[in-house]
Amino acid sequence: MKTNVLTLDAKKAGDIDLDDAIFGVTARADILHRVVNWQLAKRRAGTHAVQFRSDVSRTGARFGRQKGGGTARHGARSSNIFVGGGRAFGPIPRDHGFSLPKKVRKLGLKTALSAKQANGKLIVVDAAELKDGKTKELKVKLEKLGVTNALFVDGGEVNENFLRAVQNIPNVDVLPTQGANVYDILRRDTLILTKAAVEKLGERLK
Repeated sequence: MKTNVLTLDAKKAGDIDLDDAIFGVTARADILHRVVNWQLAKRRAGTHAVQFRSDVSRTGARFGRQKGGGTARHGARSSNIFVGGGRAFGPIPRDHGFSLPKKVRKLGLKTALSAKQANGKLIVVDAAELKDGKTKELKVKLEKLGVTNALFVDGGEVNENFLRAVQNIPNVDVLPTQGANVYDILRRDTLILTKAAVEKLGERLK
C-alpha cells in the first residue's frame, strides 16, 4: 500500500510503499494481549520479600506456664500467629518473566503496526532531525502535524538534537528501530515512522 511521506513541517515530500505483510495484518487483540503481558512481566523487579519464621529473631523458649494458663503450650514467639512473628506464605524474590515464541512476538509487532495504519494513526516522515535541540522548535512542528501524543521511531540511531528536544515534551517519545515494541506503540495515540525506520522494520520483520 502507498502512503504519503511528510516533512516535520507537515509538507508532502513524496510517497512510500508499505509492505502489506507488515502494515496490513489482520487485527489480533489476543496476540497483542499476550505480547504486552510478556513485556510487562519481564519488567517486574520481583524484589518483594517478607520475613519468614526463620528470619525473625524471637525467643525459642516456652513462654507462660505449662498448665493452668488457659492457652496452648507455645514454644516459640516467632510463630506467624503472634505479633512480631514471621509471616506465612509471603512473597519471595523471583523472576516474573516467562517465555514467548519468537513468531508470536514478531506477529505482535506486525499487528501493532497494522492497527495504527488501519486506524489512520500512522504517519511517515522523511526524517526526524532538528538543527538545534530546542523543545520550542519541535512543539511548533508537532502542532503542524496535529499530534500531541505520539511515538517517533527512527532508523538505526536517533538524532541527538531531536532526542534532546523530545525529552522535554510530555506524552511524546522517540525510539530507534531496534527498540520498537508493542507496548510503547500501543500506549501512544499516534505512531510516526521515518523512512529509515520503515526500511529497518521491513528488514527486521520480513
